[in-house]
Amino acid sequence: MPATILLRMLLALDVASSICTVALYDPAREAVLAEHMWRSQRRQTEETLPAVEETLTRAGAAMDDVRFLAVTTGPGSFTGVRIGISVVKGIALGLPQPPQLIGLPVLSAVAARFVPLAAPGADVWPVLLAGRGRFNWAAAPADDPLWLPVAAEHCAGQVEALVEALQAERRPVWLVGELSSALRRAVQGLAHVRCIDPAADFDLRERYKSAPRLSNGEGAEWVGLTETRGEGLARLAMRHLRAGSPACTAPLQPLYLRPPQ
Repeated sequence: MPATILLRMLLALDVASSICTVALYDPAREAVLAEHMWRSQRRQTEETLPAVEETLTRAGAAMDDVRFLAVTTGPGSFTGVRIGISVVKGIALGLPQPPQLIGLPVLSAVAARFVPLAAPGADVWPVLLAGRGRFNWAAAPADDPLWLPVAAEHCAGQVEALVEALQAERRPVWLVGELSSALRRAVQGLAHVRCIDPAADFDLRERYKSAPRLSNGEGAEWVGLTETRGEGLARLAMRHLRAGSPACTAPLQPLYLRPPQ
């Protein structure tokens, strides 16, 4: 790839949960040049830097081509959140030209890919597994492409608490993200709630090529999603950077909903 193309790249990292991704994004062409996605069993410490190196190699890029660094700041596993922020800060210190850093809540990154696809009038509720049968979630308004939930807008609780919150909601809701089978069963009786398949990240384009909208047989639907997880994070970060949103100047701080253990 010509060296003149590899200017002002954005490197996006999300290692806050068990589904991890690293993506290299070219803002000029609005395209992901390479992405590495994997499931981690709490081994982000050993896996993240090799994943970054592999992503750069696949794109024919070097670390010095990176001008923007985006990372998810939580909620998620305490270890994963800390590792993601530490890796990004370490990369920034090693670059000859200081890059611009941006941290985004995981839930905003999860929701961003689905907001443009949601039915008119529907809100997108991103959901994350939080361990021990708990979930983290928030309500993303359909008309805000730069949605950045603060800590107070995040919710946490068992499946019963999430179902109770959904029962109180009168607008149509798309549930997206890490939807357990227990959660899908619990919301089956809620006519205004649609569960959107969370498992499509690893074979997303092949799956949707022939079936843009159908059921996966487990109470969740596939939709015409064309962005992978890393691509969605990179595009969201670039929207914030171009808009000069508060996330562009805020220090990188972990977003925890309960004290680290």
